[in-house]
Amino acid sequence: MTSPETSESERPSGVARTLVITAAVLAVLLLGAAIGLLVKLPGSTSSAAPASGSVDVGFCQDMAVHHLQGIQMANIARDRSTDPDIRQLAFDIASTQLEQVGRMKGWLMMWNEHEQSPDGVYMAWMNDAGIHGHGATTATPGQPLMPGMATTEELTKLRGLSGRDLEVYFLQLMIRHHVGGAPMAEYAARQAGQPFVRTLADNMLKSQTSELDVMKDYLAKRGAAPLP
Repeated sequence: MTSPETSESERPSGVARTLVITAAVLAVLLLGAAIGLLVKLPGSTSSAAPASGSVDVGFCQDMAVHHLQGIQMANIARDRSTDPDIRQLAFDIASTQLEQVGRMKGWLMMWNEHEQSPDGVYMAWMNDAGIHGHGATTATPGQPLMPGMATTEELTKLRGLSGRDLEVYFLQLMIRHHVGGAPMAEYAARQAGQPFVRTLADNMLKSQTSELDVMKDYLAKRGAAPLP
């Protein structure tokens, strides 16, 4: 993954650049998977894997999907923005969430579970949560899979922007994305059966709360407000 400090002339381009990014993504995912597989030792409350549909499994499946879109949006901003603050923020978000996705996918592999909900229903593991009206959702073409996620049209719009317009829209989408995913992390931090899953969810809340403060500040400095 290219550091925000790298100059335009030093960046790989075309197929080479794609290969570099792909290799970096795979490396981080493999590292996260390895970490996830090793976590079984001290932090596990039981030698048995969590059941399919449990909070642990559902959170890892759904939050990984949610994170992957966040990474996608951050990479767009990192590559297209010329503002060093925005590029650094985007780089930090993508790096943190990519490592977390690797962990969650590693645990799912260890538990012999699908990487995504096999029936296309998201957040069913939160049906008893009663949090802000969140509950099971089903994928609909062109529509967000879960709260906070951008639509296909919104992602297309983001890719076509530049300059201040890009920065503002990225911040608006990412703020909404963080806010939308927070109830999942809050619920998992309280209800997951495995301590390491609860710890990861709690760490997500802490880091994203900090990022939200930064993004709201950047957005205000650009004379814009979060999306309704």
